[in-house]
Amino acid sequence: MSDSTIPLLSDLAERGDRRAFLARASALSLAIPGMAAALTACSPDGTGANDTAQGAGPQKPSVTGAAGDSALRRHNSDSKLDSALLKGGRHGNSSATGEAAAGAQSATFRRYDPVLPPLPEKNRLELHWHTREAPVRISDDTVVAAWTFEGNFPGPIVHCRVGDTVEFTLTNDALIPHSMDFHAAQINPKTAFRSVGKGQTVSYTFKPKWAGAFLYHCGTAPVLMHLGSGMHGALIVSPREPLPPAKEFVIVESELYLADVANGVRAFDYQKMLAVVPDF
Repeated sequence: MSDSTIPLLSDLAERGDRRAFLARASALSLAIPGMAAALTACSPDGTGANDTAQGAGPQKPSVTGAAGDSALRRHNSDSKLDSALLKGGRHGNSSATGEAAAGAQSATFRRYDPVLPPLPEKNRLELHWHTREAPVRISDDTVVAAWTFEGNFPGPIVHCRVGDTVEFTLTNDALIPHSMDFHAAQINPKTAFRSVGKGQTVSYTFKPKWAGAFLYHCGTAPVLMHLGSGMHGALIVSPREPLPPAKEFVIVESELYLADVANGVRAFDYQKMLAVVPDF
């Protein structure tokens, strides 16, 4: 392909054509597989490309909690179209729900550690995460009302090998239903990536098939609102053959679309996300 036929990524970004930019980046095999489709699926008209991983795995994810049995029978979410859990628009256009906007003055700044964690022993990685609404301080004078995996955003860096068994459990401690979509998991998203309500837990197992840097994010609709409110992070899948020793770091790009200050906190604003003009 001639260089003259490829639009520069910087030119696309400057024009504000975010979906074209992400689609081009994905076509060039950058480490954001599926992001353009995810954002397109979150467009106001609800249309978009097909969901991420469509392969069906042998695992049968379980849901436990106060309404676990009914959750299994309910039509539930994938990353394109969500479920009856969210009928009525329970969170509207703001992330200022539950505990996300409480205790802003006591929120302390915590530097995000970019060092790649070591690989798990015995080719098995067990993760039990909680979704939490929490005020997160990003500077001396700014606290955001965040939806998080494990209390901060981006979420924890995950590191495993191709073929490792990843046993993942998500418990929802938040007011709003949430889920987990690992882009390296080639399993049925309609069951594994299902949304769970407060107090419920979903568990599933997968084995990454390809090495690379992969996005993970909450897959509950609207995906853009959940991802943009802090529920995203990186999964690094190393090849089976060990790489030469090196100092390895992970950088997760984030954009913040924030409402004005209210009670000492700035909530994430869904309408500003749709306008694609970040504050930070």
